Amino acid sequence: MNAYFFPDNTVLCNFASVERIDLLKAVLDERGRWTAAVAYEAHRSASVLPSLGNLTADGWLGEPIEITRDVDVQQINRIRRTVFGGTDDEPLKHLGEAETCHVILNLGEFAGSWWISDDNEALRYARLKGITTRETIDLMAIAAVNGDITAQDAYALMRAMADQGRHLRLPTSAADLLN
Repeated sequence: MNAYFFPDNTVLCNFASVERIDLLKAVLDERGRWTAAVAYEAHRSASVLPSLGNLTADGWLGEPIEITRDVDVQQINRIRRTVFGGTDDEPLKHLGEAETCHVILNLGEFAGSWWISDDNEALRYARLKGITTRETIDLMAIAAVNGDITAQDAYALMRAMADQGRHLRLPTSAADLLN
């Protein structure tokens, strides 16, 4: 079994905000995946962060995973409402989180996959359900350890993400990324 990595739109936007989608691609190492709702969110976010516009065409996150079976759609909507506070007025709000959770927990080929998010509520729920979670800080640490970027440059990029208004957990120093 090969674990996949499911970044949510917050993570995609973090890397896009500093024009380093290439670094995210390197860290995910051809194991990145996404659901249709996350792909749609990224498409919408591309109006503000243009580097998100080519994600679907580039194909390194795979084809967006479409959930079409009624029973699955109902389960996803239940998670979206009860766990993440989604409403009928905003049917797309929290859909990406609910789809990702459902896919990792219920589609055998994605069992053991990681959910990558900087949304504290999504992370809390995923951990409660036994899903392995990671955040942008973890991806930057992996990138630094793999030699895709220096720890100092990774730290600077994370500070730049925060300066762009992105909400993510920051290391206290570059050295923290290597510990």
